[in-house]
Amino acid sequence: MPHTSDDRPTTLAVGTYTIDAGRSTIAFTTRHFFGLGAVRGTFDLTSGQVHVAAEPTQSSATAVIDADSFSTDSGTRDRVVRSPKYLGTAAHPHIAFASNAVQSTDTGYVLRGELTVKATTRPIELTVEQPEFTADGIRFRATTRIDRYAFGITVDKGMTARHLTLSLDILAVPAVGGIPGD
Repeated sequence: MPHTSDDRPTTLAVGTYTIDAGRSTIAFTTRHFFGLGAVRGTFDLTSGQVHVAAEPTQSSATAVIDADSFSTDSGTRDRVVRSPKYLGTAAHPHIAFASNAVQSTDTGYVLRGELTVKATTRPIELTVEQPEFTADGIRFRATTRIDRYAFGITVDKGMTARHLTLSLDILAVPAVGGIPGD
């Protein structure tokens, strides 16, 4: 039976959700050439889970990104970023995130965790908007700023920006089929 906006849940149902990689996106923006040019691109999500706890601040999330999926629609740039000079995707095919804390805010949540890029793990914070309920599950939108130097990727200073802003649009569906509470 299709759901309408009137019969969708208005609170997070406790349980485990699987991130639907095919219907989730990770986009980024950065700059190049001494900050003069904008660069936009994407990564593909491989897998992930969201565990919603009865107390929202006890919830958690994990995600795995396909490092080789880095794409800016510039073949030359993409090959260089995938090379050992930057991401080294042949030796480090995945970028991983695991949360370790959630803080409630007036507009959503702050999700703290650790990001592992090229075998280097550093803390990051994601600003998460209030979740949106869909007929299929829960949509989360989040942003974060990544300092590539923190992960030991320090080549081409001046030619490549130090920071990337990531925007995530994640659809999490119930892990065991059906929407909890149906």
